[in-house]
Amino acid sequence: MNPYQPTIDRLKSQGIHSVLTQFCDIHGVAKGKLVPVENLKEWVEQGAGFAGPSIWGTGLPRYGVRSEYYGRVNVESLRALPFMPGVAHAVCDGFAGGEALATCSRQMLKSVLQRIKSRGWTLWVGIEPEFFLLKKGHGGRWQVADVEDQLDKPSYDLKAIHRNGAFIDDMRSTLTQLGFELQQIDHEDACGQYEINYKFDDALAAADRYMLFKMTAHVIAEKHGMVFSCMPKPVATAPGSGLHFHLSITDANGKPIFTDAAGALGLSQQGHQFAAGLLHHADALSALCAPTVNSYKRLASSNSASGTTWSPVWKSYGDNNRTCVVRTVAGRIEWRLPDPSCNVYAALAGTLAAGLAGMDQAMVPPAPIDEDLYERRARGGAMPERLPKNLDEAITALEADTALCQAVGAEFCDQFVKLKRAEWDAFSLQVSDWELRHYADAF
Repeated sequence: MNPYQPTIDRLKSQGIHSVLTQFCDIHGVAKGKLVPVENLKEWVEQGAGFAGPSIWGTGLPRYGVRSEYYGRVNVESLRALPFMPGVAHAVCDGFAGGEALATCSRQMLKSVLQRIKSRGWTLWVGIEPEFFLLKKGHGGRWQVADVEDQLDKPSYDLKAIHRNGAFIDDMRSTLTQLGFELQQIDHEDACGQYEINYKFDDALAAADRYMLFKMTAHVIAEKHGMVFSCMPKPVATAPGSGLHFHLSITDANGKPIFTDAAGALGLSQQGHQFAAGLLHHADALSALCAPTVNSYKRLASSNSASGTTWSPVWKSYGDNNRTCVVRTVAGRIEWRLPDPSCNVYAALAGTLAAGLAGMDQAMVPPAPIDEDLYERRARGGAMPERLPKNLDEAITALEADTALCQAVGAEFCDQFVKLKRAEWDAFSLQVSDWELRHYADAF
């Protein structure tokens, strides 16, 4: 008997005829195909097949048994898609030649998570998605979709919320149908920028949920004539978008191991050690958490038109200090380095691997920062060490951090470095409008 027949019958009773088998490439971009729900057993046990070399970063050859990428469906992830009638979404793990694919970022995160599962621990992650709503204007140039969104300090602007109420309510309704427990929706610090927060989850589920969030936002934005943008900094004079991770670990009894009300910053010794690991490996983590050329326009210590910047450019930590890359709050750790262009599975795998290294090696963090680092810099005070200033520096740091690469996944990191080197080289060959304006007739 087909063990998946009850699931097939349940889905068909809901009008489901197809399964969207979704995975992501090395860049964190969702990929997949539609397959018949009747063949669910095949999709679970063998997987939906894809040409391996056609997917960024698999490292698979063009022939042989390992040339085919198979996305194996996780049955528990199946859920009807409100915006695709008759279709159920399914999260897939990558396989090749009958074995888990080391360059599959979801498989990689699962592997790193085994290190804490073996200790009886669970990593909980709250993800804060920030994003821009854009459209193309005259001449095909990208611009903020809401042309009336022009306040000098637009945070929490209710007029923009009202103007874009149809998109916002569509997101609310669709995400709720998909099982998201929403917490807040607000206009962020930049014109055209929003944030939608929802309840935390265990690390793997949180990563899966963020991928589903992005898929939903792309569809809903397009429906309303806009583009949902994960570009970290599309507006040069405004703050960029982050993808902050709120991190906590509980032991087998459900006790938070980072929390100590009597400890410095409300953290236990293990919490401080985890933060120390993040700071120790921060340069290499920049490549995984801020993986594009544009990411380093966000990670710049420049002023913004709104008069506010939260850019976490210095390797530091402090209690409720948003000018630090590690912010401690309520006995948990907020890792402020990631941006929405990252592969969320890879960024979480790297973050956990670095934090565990800090704990296992009893690393000691630097002294906490109890002041605004931007104000300290303005006074000419001594500053903490800076994060990489561009993608080239970050990739070089990742290559040099062999311990982190081994802990995360050497095969994935090899493919990642190769592609990101090519991305940096391609960018370096471009001649920008800024260069033409400043140099074309200057000498």
